[in-house]
Amino acid sequence: MQTRQLFHGGDYNPEQWLDRPDILEQDLELMQKARVNVVTLGVFSWALLEPEEGVFRLDWLADIIHKLYERGISTILATPSAARPAWLAHKYPEVRRVRADRVRELYNRRQNYCYTSPVYREKVRRIDQELARRFGGDPAVVLWHISNELSGECHCELCQAEFRRWLQERYGSLQALNKAWNARFWSHDYTDWEQIESPAPQGENAVQGLTLDWKRFVSSRHIDFFRFERDCVRALAPQAEFTANLMYRFHDIDYHALAKELDVVSWDSYPTWHKRGETVEETALDTAMMHDLFYSLKGKPFLLMESSPSFTNWQPVSKQKKPGIAMLSALQAVAHGSDSVCYFQWRASRGAEEKLHGAVVGHDGRTDARPFRETVQVGEALEQVAQVAASGRPKQAAILHDWSNMWALEGSSGPRNAGLGYWKELAGHYNALARAGITVDLIGQESSLEGYGLVVVPMLYLIGEEFAQRLCQFVKQGGTAVVTYWTGVVDESDLCWLGDTPHGLTRMLGLRRAEIDGMYDGEERRCSPVEGAPAALPATRASVLCEVAALDEEDPAVPLLVYDEDYFAGAPAAAVHAYGEGRAYYLASRFTPEFYESFYAEAAKQAGLAPACDQELPWGVLSSRRDGFLFLQNCTEAPVTVLGCELAGWGTGVWQETENGWEKIL
Repeated sequence: MQTRQLFHGGDYNPEQWLDRPDILEQDLELMQKARVNVVTLGVFSWALLEPEEGVFRLDWLADIIHKLYERGISTILATPSAARPAWLAHKYPEVRRVRADRVRELYNRRQNYCYTSPVYREKVRRIDQELARRFGGDPAVVLWHISNELSGECHCELCQAEFRRWLQERYGSLQALNKAWNARFWSHDYTDWEQIESPAPQGENAVQGLTLDWKRFVSSRHIDFFRFERDCVRALAPQAEFTANLMYRFHDIDYHALAKELDVVSWDSYPTWHKRGETVEETALDTAMMHDLFYSLKGKPFLLMESSPSFTNWQPVSKQKKPGIAMLSALQAVAHGSDSVCYFQWRASRGAEEKLHGAVVGHDGRTDARPFRETVQVGEALEQVAQVAASGRPKQAAILHDWSNMWALEGSSGPRNAGLGYWKELAGHYNALARAGITVDLIGQESSLEGYGLVVVPMLYLIGEEFAQRLCQFVKQGGTAVVTYWTGVVDESDLCWLGDTPHGLTRMLGLRRAEIDGMYDGEERRCSPVEGAPAALPATRASVLCEVAALDEEDPAVPLLVYDEDYFAGAPAAAVHAYGEGRAYYLASRFTPEFYESFYAEAAKQAGLAPACDQELPWGVLSSRRDGFLFLQNCTEAPVTVLGCELAGWGTGVWQETENGWEKIL
């Protein structure tokens, strides 16, 4: 879906107000004032769309869709599968999920269905096709939204049987499965497929290959369910395009695999602004990393499907966005590749769990309330920068984020079971590059490396042979790679690679892993730069894991930084190795933010990566690029001057590239 406008709107739940036509009419008026041009409908509407089995009532939905469209407001139409009605859950118990402890859930909450159940799939097919018949060719519907925030897992007998079929397809034989899982350990050989069960708190939890494959299976079930729903609609609406709203740092689904099935990536962003001990800039960087991940999934603009216009009600403390943060947050999404700013929710619900969640229109219905006023301002700003829509981003640096690696890393026993801080590791590299104004994609092991100048491989514990070969080839042809500690340890089955490690990368790095030492929380080791090294690095401190590397005897890496203390004093903490036409850096531990900023300033420069803005920016000002556009965002309360213009505290400036240079458009 390509649009030459930036969408502005959000989740609308008019079914909660069908007995109040005055409120529905007011919504239409207020949406126009707020420059709303799109809403999402139908996300949790199943109980009204099909109040009893086989009885479908869609007229109310059609009436609202068309009244909105008459006022220039398009619809993203959702399928309602994320929350099945009570009649369905009680008549057909098999549609209710079974927990890992093998207890079937009662009727509850949402995302509460068995994605394998043939009964559930048939009921979903019927409601989806009713919607597709009615709205599949309706010009008011610009996108289909499949389900909602796909998540969770089911351990019922139907899913157990499907898991076994999945394993048979993956391995072909029990002999191959037993070898991949190293099942001989603790006498765990399986002699019949029926002996295999999903991990359970009172069951198997020591076969880490089983746990890893279960996570892969659960991910594949969600993707299969998405594909099933999409195809139900597509059969009757062949021109339709589809999205699913993804989530922050989500664990359960391999989004790289899911994105292959999506026409448009979208996600729900709910940062906790104004956290204790975290600056606005740090929160902005954390959110930016997620925006960049979702752009990277398809390498094209995404949609910000949900965000809060004020606060959320499900976090430990519900902090209001301070004045200016709503605009900063909205334009940051656009700066990093979003073609929309949408909210949950348009109007506050009167009851139930999200009645106190932030909304554009509160219970008082006032237009002078700050969330509404700030939403109007965002809508006006989006109209001013509408020409940004559909523009891409430059390809500069990539960070490896691989779901199978994350699952395997977290499921392994040792070398540090107190928490490896996987996302903290990614953030250390990302934040330094983002502060330098370098555009960063987050890619998987199957992603192409073509076009990147710098590829960062943090804690790639599970490494595939094919990716290792492609990374070496990338460097050999002139690229720059950064490889960290605890990389290249196991294969796709979580079996330790035999021989020198990091597997497949030792020649590229000019060293091998000799051993690794786990640090307690708060424990650190001093590191100092090597005098006369080809790159000047600052002294720093190592933490979490300290890897001890042995340099290659024939073609050694050049140490840049060495440990100052402990039994590994003098061993390289950072090193560089020329390989073919490129270079490979090695980082043996997790270092301080100041180190990464200095390191990546040099590494990016050597890789030929130019920052988004060619002028030095004040601290707290972040820069980012979309093709032909420059965004500068002041993440501090104090006004600053950039490119000859003053940016207010928490302000954003947007410049468009012209024949005469940069022209400010916002």
